[in-house]
Amino acid sequence: MRVVRHYVDAALAEGAIVALPEDAVAHLVRVLRLGLGDPVTLFNGDGFDYTAKISSLSKKAAEVQVLTQCRVDNESGLHLTLAQGIARGEKMDLILQKATELGVIRIAPVITERTEVRLDNERAAKRMLHWRGVVVSACEQSGRARVPEVMEPQSLATFASDPTPGLRFILDPLAEKGIADAGIAPGQRVTLLIGPEGGLSERDRLVLRAAGYQGLRLGPRILRTETAGLAALAAINALFGDWR
Repeated sequence: MRVVRHYVDAALAEGAIVALPEDAVAHLVRVLRLGLGDPVTLFNGDGFDYTAKISSLSKKAAEVQVLTQCRVDNESGLHLTLAQGIARGEKMDLILQKATELGVIRIAPVITERTEVRLDNERAAKRMLHWRGVVVSACEQSGRARVPEVMEPQSLATFASDPTPGLRFILDPLAEKGIADAGIAPGQRVTLLIGPEGGLSERDRLVLRAAGYQGLRLGPRILRTETAGLAALAAINALFGDWR
């Protein structure tokens, strides 16, 4: 039997009666055709899954009763941040979705010298809502009970000045060090920065080198922006994370 899993932005506890938000009602009731008494799994990002059953139902509203709480222990032992030069449309959605499935805890959309996407305040706010929705949906599908943070879009220089400790990498096909030589230890904070479609400019690279970013080689070929970060994250998971 398929486990129906849905995110809710609400406090959850055993025995609680929770009114489902409109999007959840639309998906669970009108799309999946669940009915009174049917089971559903909820999560709110606190690290637990909550089994529940639909306890009341109407055309536009539904409530569930929370039955049990279960800790979900599938987070990566690595604290991975993907800093991504903002890509266009569906490419950015793909990156967000797959990076979430690959276990990142934070995604930072960055504006580089060659970033083609321009966001004013209104567009940035709409993009943030959309991107968070993509990440939440990826958590629903992948079984994660922690929702990665999606940071506000910011300049590359601003992001690079973040004093948070940890290893910092950019992909560079000419780098002497490969990913296997990255020396990432369990529990270590790692930031991987990927340029936009046009790549990182030399000025961008100077900013990053001054901020302590190291170059890593990922094979002999140049990958597209929507491929590079995901391939690198997969390699890091396989070599140093929970895929071993």
